Amino acid sequence: MRKRTVKKVIAVATCSIMIGAMLSGCDSETQSSGDAKILFIGSSITGDSFGETLAAAMDTHAAEEGVTVELVEDTTPQAQIETISSAEADGYDAIIMQIADSSTILHTEVAAGDLPIVYVNRKPDEEHLVADQYVYVGSESYEAGTQQGEAILEKLGNPSSLNIVIMEGQAGYDALNRTKGVKQVMKDNGVDANYVFDDTANWDAEQAKEAMDTFLKTGQSFDCIFANNDTMAMGIIESLKEHGLDPADTPIAGVDGTADGCAAITSGDMVFTSFQNADGQAEYAVKAAKLLANGQSISSLEGVDEENTCVIIPYEEVDASNVSSYQ
Repeated sequence: MRKRTVKKVIAVATCSIMIGAMLSGCDSETQSSGDAKILFIGSSITGDSFGETLAAAMDTHAAEEGVTVELVEDTTPQAQIETISSAEADGYDAIIMQIADSSTILHTEVAAGDLPIVYVNRKPDEEHLVADQYVYVGSESYEAGTQQGEAILEKLGNPSSLNIVIMEGQAGYDALNRTKGVKQVMKDNGVDANYVFDDTANWDAEQAKEAMDTFLKTGQSFDCIFANNDTMAMGIIESLKEHGLDPADTPIAGVDGTADGCAAITSGDMVFTSFQNADGQAEYAVKAAKLLANGQSISSLEGVDEENTCVIIPYEEVDASNVSSYQ
């Protein structure tokens, strides 16, 4: 997502937030009654397939839980901290947060005062998680990377060496552990991995296309491509086609299991994606925030760890054999 600051307040429990409608039709702040008032701070919502699905799912689950959840989209850490600083005074009981930069977590927690925070989708370092106060609901990014690596190796018949392209998301995000997962699979399987191109495209299709365009001009050979998300994979596919290359000739793996990613698997342009369950993350983020807002523990939630700091929503492997179940 391109860096910019967008601050948009929506009452998620009362607006249908498919984001196009959200920006045009939800300008006034409205609220529904509930036993908790929760602030959802998103950093990658507008224009991001996974983020839009996550926000829409917050709508559904806030209504089911009988709570008020309001969305503010802040795309920079400075804007997020500013919003959090006034949250308690604005009457919020808890915060759900999709962090913009994990390096600013300490400042975030200081700014929150006594309010509990549920980090969703993007995991901060373990040292910043505190039982029943600062918790994480989401998936383990490293798992997605290992799934990608294993799927590509199987597709290619477990080769002894590979020339690999990796398109990463953005510095300061836990999701970069997807790259670590890929590289660990290569190491564990004894692959002589030559990373011929490893670049950052900030989760954005156009940036990924531009980066791939530049790389293709070098004429360097490559055997497979890993993208930290499906959106960037779409940009890579577009670049390959514009250069007269068939994406089906080079296995491409993405992450998120978005509609575009699944369609690319169906068409043969992509071979694999790790489905990240946005609905499950939203459901348990709302449940956790409701519990914490009412001074209760998250220990009763399915998938919670022994420390009461994380609720893990597993990634799911998607390829041509099961993609129809995700469309």
